[in-house]
Amino acid sequence: MASTVLVVTALEDVTADLVIHALNERGVPVVRVDPADIGADLAFGFRLGDDGPLWAGRLITLSREMDLREVAAVYYRRPTPYTARFGRLPRQQQVFCEAEARHGLGGVLNALRTATYVNHPHAVARADFKPAQLQQFALSGLRVPPTLITNKVDTARKFAADHGRVVCKTFRGLPRSEDGHTGAIWTQRVDPDSFDESLTVTAHLFQAEIPKRADVRITVVGHRVFAQQILTLDRALDWRRGDWDELSHSSIAVPAAIEAALHAYLKFFGLVFGCFDFALTGNGDDADDWWAIECNPNGQWGWLPDAADIAEAFADILSNDVRKETPGHGDAR
Repeated sequence: MASTVLVVTALEDVTADLVIHALNERGVPVVRVDPADIGADLAFGFRLGDDGPLWAGRLITLSREMDLREVAAVYYRRPTPYTARFGRLPRQQQVFCEAEARHGLGGVLNALRTATYVNHPHAVARADFKPAQLQQFALSGLRVPPTLITNKVDTARKFAADHGRVVCKTFRGLPRSEDGHTGAIWTQRVDPDSFDESLTVTAHLFQAEIPKRADVRITVVGHRVFAQQILTLDRALDWRRGDWDELSHSSIAVPAAIEAALHAYLKFFGLVFGCFDFALTGNGDDADDWWAIECNPNGQWGWLPDAADIAEAFADILSNDVRKETPGHGDAR
């Protein structure tokens, strides 16, 4: 019987550490792997056809050796991009090696037909587009701020004229700069008088600003729902922008209609887990107080006050078919 949880993530991942700790406490065998370690630190031999129609073979890290048939569940977190492994190669070789590793090693790890994935990377990729998220929110019965995606100056100005205060958001985070630094572009109010032809260069996302009282982060893991109301001292438009130590968190009840919509949303995308952000315009008792902003299908939750409970919810799902009495397995490294 398959008994191992495979955790696919980078070496430094505090969120994954919480889940691994919860699994270790239950005596569940865990193997942690970062596919970008491919080489001397990560070896494998997978075969198909000799032993049946499913991939078999061994995956070998510096501290573990595992048969694919032992994998009962896969916790797919945030592995290091292959670019970090092959970045020093000439450009053509780099692109080739990245693609071969992604389609070869990654292709097998993503095709373990008998394993439970949380979440499957294909489902994460499908759910990672904000236009699809917003549309499915609306189809699931959630309130969504009036939204415009455009590269037309006159269209953007008319949207602002129709809705008053308007905010601009990015679709993705900033990529790393040439010196390796990362940055962020926060949600910000925009002045339509500043719109010019530079807007035509790429796609922009504008939304009518919601007069929110607070923000809510909802973490859904399987059937369990964890909700934290977030307040900032300065009532910031984007709570991520300031000092996280100054944020005020408090548990909040989620109306049944909102919970049902969240589960419908996850089911549509084939997700087991998601981190949802809402703007709250009232005290939260009425479903109309809740405005859906986005869902990160591989979001962070380790900083939340209820992180320990969330980790246990992950462990519940990942160990569902694992025999907890299996002896002889220590902590994952």
